Amino acid sequence: MEIYPSVDIRNGKVVRLTEGKFNQMRIYNDTPEEAAEKFCSQGARNLHVVDLDGSMEGKPINYNAIHKLCANGNLFVEVGGGIRDMSRIENYLSRGAGRVILGTVAVKNFSFVEEAVKRYGEKVAVGVDARDGQVAISAWRDVTDVDSYDFCKRLKDAGVATIIYTDIAKDGRMDGTNLDIYRSLMDLEPLKIIASGGISYEQEIVELMMIGTYGAILGKALYEGKLSLERVIAIADGAINPDEVHHNCMMNK
Repeated sequence: MEIYPSVDIRNGKVVRLTEGKFNQMRIYNDTPEEAAEKFCSQGARNLHVVDLDGSMEGKPINYNAIHKLCANGNLFVEVGGGIRDMSRIENYLSRGAGRVILGTVAVKNFSFVEEAVKRYGEKVAVGVDARDGQVAISAWRDVTDVDSYDFCKRLKDAGVATIIYTDIAKDGRMDGTNLDIYRSLMDLEPLKIIASGGISYEQEIVELMMIGTYGAILGKALYEGKLSLERVIAIADGAINPDEVHHNCMMNK
């Protein structure tokens, strides 16, 4: 399973939100490069980057900082936030991004997703952010009447290869993720599911692996030191015995 440390950018700085609320924001690094360098030193192979300002404005805002991250040849970088036309997709991919993530536009203009997938294939993913099972858009401010599971199925049928699924209620709380939704999404194989939102325990990494989840995004639990990126990567790579993980998790709870 692939591990994606998350770098969320607002006003050029690395921040974390709680449940997607901008009034519950904490700054962790002055620059995204600083965060990326730290994750690289801990063995990261991937990076999940979100332009939070772009998500709100509907257009890339922190693109210069993100371009620098994409130029890091040691990391596979997936980028989301305000990507709503083909030129923006092309811009990020041409600068070295391994994958772009569509969000709001996937709900508002589904035909755009279909066209993007035809052009760029697996380099286009979709972020499905849900509150109480309903898809939320526009930086999570607007909750639609679109059922998140049904939407994932529709995306799979349209040829989308990878979905990043976030349970908003779990995001940033550090009290565990929604394992049940990932179990249900496994019915949509061969769709690759990347879990996001609230992952806080080593045992959750093991369970996500057992479910068959393709990847996991880690945010506040890394920044707050609740999880060790080096250990999590070792667990995901099978270098640490699951029995040891279970023991450690139970001891820490």
